[in-house]
Amino acid sequence: MAFGERLAAAMDEAGPLCVGIDPHPELLARWGLNDSAESLAAFGETVLEACVRSAAAVKPNAAFFERHGARGVAALEHILGRARELEILTILDAKRGDIGSTMEGYADAYLSEGVPLEADAITVSPYLGFGSLQPAFDLAKHTGKGVFVLALTSNPEGAEVQHARTPDGESVAGAIVRQANALNEGAERMGDVGLVVGATVGDAVKDLGIDLGSFNGPILAPGVGAQGAGPQQLLQVFGNARGRVLVNQSRGVLNAGPFVEKLRGAIQAAAGAAQYTLQSFDVQD
Repeated sequence: MAFGERLAAAMDEAGPLCVGIDPHPELLARWGLNDSAESLAAFGETVLEACVRSAAAVKPNAAFFERHGARGVAALEHILGRARELEILTILDAKRGDIGSTMEGYADAYLSEGVPLEADAITVSPYLGFGSLQPAFDLAKHTGKGVFVLALTSNPEGAEVQHARTPDGESVAGAIVRQANALNEGAERMGDVGLVVGATVGDAVKDLGIDLGSFNGPILAPGVGAQGAGPQQLLQVFGNARGRVLVNQSRGVLNAGPFVEKLRGAIQAAAGAAQYTLQSFDVQD
């Protein structure tokens, strides 16, 4: 089954929540763990256990593992493998982007079947040109994986590039959305190529003339919870695209650890809140 179909089914079952696995040093300390590769594995195991049938997907952030070198990458391999065993979808937040054989190498590392760092989907950066990502799109289609393309990020610096206009007047972010959507043509419910759109970007979608409502793929939405976005921001940014929004939360739920039951409760509450918020918009339209 293709990634988009699997993600849609998981969202139906568990709600539209993706839990970030972000073991930064402050959070490890809060959990009573030292800053080591072994702690990363323990942290990830706990998050995965709490997410079983409670979240649609998890999103390990590669940077927090890579900072520990080979042992940290081994911990990431373990977490990705354990998630497959538990049948939890993984979106590896790696934000890779390059050209030619280098992009092929990144795609092989994460989207091939049976590789150590195999994930169900990855995040990629299109800012060497959308076409530079073609190796990832091609391999993902072959292996039934997903690709989430950075479109509108919530960091202030992102506007320098994403809000800029192409020679024909289209915004850079708008061009990314348009090209990503073309790759989902023919998908019955939700395609395999998604977007990353921050829930804190305010009126940027409207101001840039971007039609997210016609986008036929998943939209990963960081920024909800600890970063400040709530129901009003979700409505403002995503409007009638809300049925394809996968809300990402990290600190907002991870602060409930380290005990599995308490963490699971926080995840279920966040998933329920996201489900209620996104569905309740139907009444307001």
